[in-house]
Amino acid sequence: MRTCAISSFTCTACSIRTRPDRRRSGPVSFLKRLARSQRVRSAAGSLLAGYLRLVWRTGRFALDPPNIYDYADDNLPVIFAMWHGQHFLSPFVRRPQYRAAVLISRSADGEMNAIAAEKLGVRTIRGSGDHKGQFARKGGVSAYFQMLEALADGETVALTADVPKIAKKAGLGIVMLAKQSGRPILPIAVATARRIDLRSWDKASVNLPFSRGAAVAGPPIWVPADADQVALEGYRRAVEAALDAATGRAYDIAEGRAEPELWSKETLARLEAARDAAAVTARPARTPASGQADA
Repeated sequence: MRTCAISSFTCTACSIRTRPDRRRSGPVSFLKRLARSQRVRSAAGSLLAGYLRLVWRTGRFALDPPNIYDYADDNLPVIFAMWHGQHFLSPFVRRPQYRAAVLISRSADGEMNAIAAEKLGVRTIRGSGDHKGQFARKGGVSAYFQMLEALADGETVALTADVPKIAKKAGLGIVMLAKQSGRPILPIAVATARRIDLRSWDKASVNLPFSRGAAVAGPPIWVPADADQVALEGYRRAVEAALDAATGRAYDIAEGRAEPELWSKETLARLEAARDAAAVTARPARTPASGQADA
């Protein structure tokens, strides 16, 4: 490397580089390039799908309530709601005959998750919400309308209710989706007793094979088509509370502190009344409001 008497990174007089360019290739940059490789992402997604199958097939999973499919079968399609970090085994909750699509972000991690979802038989819709209102840049608006179209076509849709990177706080997007589609939100959680809890922003749990587990569904939430902003905020909070309750119950059952229980006839009657009271939107609106894609 040529040298120059000037001590700055680049001499303004002769344009000679005076210090090594730290941006040149090295182990870290090589790993970054490797992570961006489509082949590597495809392989990682396939490995993830295989691992999740192993966890599910070697686990002993209880369904709570045991009669959830009796209700779900009569009310398809539904909107599966999950928390970030507790969603890895959610593809196995649906019955094989359910057509389903899942919302996954356009991020690098999202690419791997999308490949895994496709391997597990779930169609993907790419995009995500944003608490700072940048959901258009992240594909949120397009994804929102794709989810509306999927529901109108009879396809169940799954998405995480919380928006990165604020864990366990539901966005308004999922509530607006239920309002405009006329389909119910079904809060779900899948937990295993054997797991690794990460220190990530979403406190994700890595489920381990050969474990006792539970797949829990909370009571469906129907959002009327005439719900105003005040009512929508109430439903948003209801989604949060329902997901927290489902998650807590999933861990209680997985760890042996509780047993699955059937929904009572009274509960089923109340859910049917809520369904009948909710007006069904015939088709998606053309222009979303400012918070609709904050899913």
